[in-house]
Amino acid sequence: MAGRNRQPRLGQREPLTDTMMLMLISIGIFAAMYIAAMLTLKGGFLKPQMFFDLLNDNAYLIIISCGLTIVMIGGGINISVGGVISLTVMSCALFLNSSSIRNDPLCILVTLLLALGIGLAFGLLQGFLVSYLDIQPFIVTLAGMFLARGLTTILSVNPVTVAHEGFQTLVKTKLRISWLGSPSLDGGWIPAKIEIGAIVAIAVVIGMFLLLRYTKLGRSIYAVGGNRQSALMLGINVRRTVFWSYVISGLLSGLAGYVFLMHKPAGNASVAMRSEMDAIAASIIGGTLLTGGVGNVIGTFFGAMILATIQKIIALSPLNASWWQEMANGAMLCFFILLQSIILMRRNSAKIKKRNKAEPKQTSPPETAAT
Repeated sequence: MAGRNRQPRLGQREPLTDTMMLMLISIGIFAAMYIAAMLTLKGGFLKPQMFFDLLNDNAYLIIISCGLTIVMIGGGINISVGGVISLTVMSCALFLNSSSIRNDPLCILVTLLLALGIGLAFGLLQGFLVSYLDIQPFIVTLAGMFLARGLTTILSVNPVTVAHEGFQTLVKTKLRISWLGSPSLDGGWIPAKIEIGAIVAIAVVIGMFLLLRYTKLGRSIYAVGGNRQSALMLGINVRRTVFWSYVISGLLSGLAGYVFLMHKPAGNASVAMRSEMDAIAASIIGGTLLTGGVGNVIGTFFGAMILATIQKIIALSPLNASWWQEMANGAMLCFFILLQSIILMRRNSAKIKKRNKAEPKQTSPPETAAT
């Protein structure tokens, strides 16, 4: 028992955990892909703005992927995130166009609260059904996806463009990084620009990382996803932990919808279609195990960036047909699922070895003397 919790000696490296190893692999693949694109495609990838464009275009995907990672670490799944984004975008667009609030900052704040409220409502409902009524999370969130998409269609079957001047000003607001940019054709200097939504996405990644690593809820989510029975024996309230993981995912889905609207100020019934599949793929590529207990939002961030980089590379290459992107995403996803299977096999073999070492060796009974 003393050797089980043995601390590493001075100068001795701590063993590399599965979460850290998968995250490092994701970071390495993203760096290799981006450098390869810079060397082969050149053009836009040589400009810093290309990296910021990947962030700007996929800020909403990063946010919902972080929420989905938390649910998956806890051993669950949530495929309603895309539908919640669609409902949030349509609701906020209609509210902005019909609002009688003349104070622009107040109207924008109320719209943000509306987006968070929609996400919170779905998170509370689905979390209660999954955690306290023990309904399968796939069935619950599938119903949530259909409900959200149906409500979006009820609100409006036609596309709705935001005409609110204050919100349009918010959409056009970008942070200029003067020292980081690229020269223009006329000899000038084009500074790099990052949207507010991308800054929000980075803040969400940092916040969820701190939550998982340094809070009691975060440690409980890892414990529940690793082994529910062991978590119960440790005194962890499993139902409450699962419930809060879905609430967080719902809130982030509503926030992602608002960020999506800040990037593209228009709503329709097909907004964020299949984004739940992209979020699951980003989480898996980022190192989140489907069985739970292992994952990291930093890896999820790079998983989403890998998918975005694949999309941009294919768009700039001669193979710009849509099916090439699907094939590349599928190949990357299969690679990481295979990698996860290898890690699970290694973990199970390590558990068997520890169990065998913990069991006392059986000694043969002493031979009786012949009479």
